[in-house]
Amino acid sequence: MTRLWKIRTVFDTLNQAYPKFYNPSEHLAVDEVIVKFQGRVIFRQYNPKKRKNFDIKIYKLCDKSGYTYDMRVYLGKHSRCTTDDMTATHANAGHLTRKVEGLGHKLFMGNLFSLPRLFDDILRCKIHSCGTVRPNRKDKPSDFGLKKQKLTKGDVRVRTRGYLTALAWKDRRDIYMLTNMHPPPEEGNFCDDSKRAVKPQIVARYNQHVGYVDNSDRMANSYSMC
Repeated sequence: MTRLWKIRTVFDTLNQAYPKFYNPSEHLAVDEVIVKFQGRVIFRQYNPKKRKNFDIKIYKLCDKSGYTYDMRVYLGKHSRCTTDDMTATHANAGHLTRKVEGLGHKLFMGNLFSLPRLFDDILRCKIHSCGTVRPNRKDKPSDFGLKKQKLTKGDVRVRTRGYLTALAWKDRRDIYMLTNMHPPPEEGNFCDDSKRAVKPQIVARYNQHVGYVDNSDRMANSYSMC
């Protein structure tokens, strides 16, 4: 947090206040939000898709109401939270769950965060996880690569390891997911009478809950001073 020394007191005060006045719902989501910034700090993120190319990235933990329960600024690859086996992104995601450890929450996340080791680590703290995952992630089943699956529309492929389930599903494109909160679905090809791919329950539940941080971001933008 030394890179935030100018606003550290304000930032810490906010994070300490969040859990004092609100108990989050069972389902939570962690995701990143992008904050416009025109100054010069070492942890600015370059975004070629934006007219003003440099922003600050913040990771947030939110529930269905859009309430922010914790947040951390991404301080770069050389942040102290980085270890040999865990990137700064995954370490920050793990840190965000500390205030809800042992309470049986269910956490949804995008492929930026999803990693088998992260899922295993926070499951030890009684937090179940579900998220989309990149097919080339470390510790992912070796036969879940895009070229090796050769899925057709409606195909469902499943691999399990202990409590962890890896799912591959084909709709318009290949979808890969990890979960330790849902039972493994059946494998096979599932399409309805109109030849549309039948969405697995894991995917439906993920879509239902993953947008909590987006909701929080929309609420915050309503009060933007920019």
